[in-house]
Amino acid sequence: MRNSPSGFTAKLSAVAFLSLFGICTTAIAQNVTGDGRAMTNTANSSLSQQHIIVAKDAELSCGGMIEYAPAARRLEIIGGEEEQEQRVFSTGDVVYLSGGANLDLRVGEELSIARPRGQFKSDFSRKKGFLGVYTQELGRLRITQVREQVSVAEITSACGEILFGDYLRSLPNRQAPQGRAATPIDRFAPASGKQQGRIVLAREGRELVSRNQVVFIDLGEEDSVKVGDYLTVFRPVGKGNITNFRDEEIVVPASGGFQSEEFNGGKFSNQATRVKNPNETGVYGPVVTSPDIKKRRPQLPRKIVGEMVVIATEQRTATAIITRTAQEINTGDYVEVQ
Repeated sequence: MRNSPSGFTAKLSAVAFLSLFGICTTAIAQNVTGDGRAMTNTANSSLSQQHIIVAKDAELSCGGMIEYAPAARRLEIIGGEEEQEQRVFSTGDVVYLSGGANLDLRVGEELSIARPRGQFKSDFSRKKGFLGVYTQELGRLRITQVREQVSVAEITSACGEILFGDYLRSLPNRQAPQGRAATPIDRFAPASGKQQGRIVLAREGRELVSRNQVVFIDLGEEDSVKVGDYLTVFRPVGKGNITNFRDEEIVVPASGGFQSEEFNGGKFSNQATRVKNPNETGVYGPVVTSPDIKKRRPQLPRKIVGEMVVIATEQRTATAIITRTAQEINTGDYVEVQ
């Protein structure tokens, strides 16, 4: 049976209505201003900036510190369930602690595993005396049984080899600082005029560090530095060599005697010295050298090599993580609060 003209017209009108409704709905869903993609991109950009991670749990719980006045040690690892076969312990291993109910320990309590390395001072720092005790953080454990003078615990995470004698302390209450959107580093940015210090140590004794690695600086609570502060990493221009060498000219200071007798290509060497007074005659005379130029030039822009953010503070020092780099960063590089 054929559709009547009136039925066909009704169906066509319905299709047109639904199409128009879909277009309007899409426009409203995108953006009331008509720029749906821009609004969506802006929202996603803001969301992504809010979720930028500058420090993972490994850095927050295992970063380490230089403590000016460490707390007294009262609890340490004194044994292990499988100590007959192993001398180092890691995630999943069961260990025994030197205290129990006598130290008010509780089942389910979590503790941080630490290892002090000793008093630390640095030739880089302008601060006098020791900066504190360098203490490694090695992981975490959870107490599973408590007896009068001994507790049983399971290592829940490890970022290094755990040994007998490593001591336990309360978990650090650290939060990852707010991240920043990735942008190019301004390698010639002027100084901020705020606190300056040095990188005095890097985690695991590294001397060359890069992005996402932990370092320690000689700025702390006494310098009004706080968690979340961003710092610029820089060094004076011309510095940063692993070895020192004499920055002198090595070409013999003479300009004559380099042409052939037959073709007279020119008396000057390809590396002829730069003369101070070009109108004077003679082969030998005052010359220009690179050290001479460096002595009489004005102050040049500093060399910016990276950026860091503080994740923990102590009295005289702070623990920070490198967030951006322009090139390798060395222990001894300068830092400045932005």
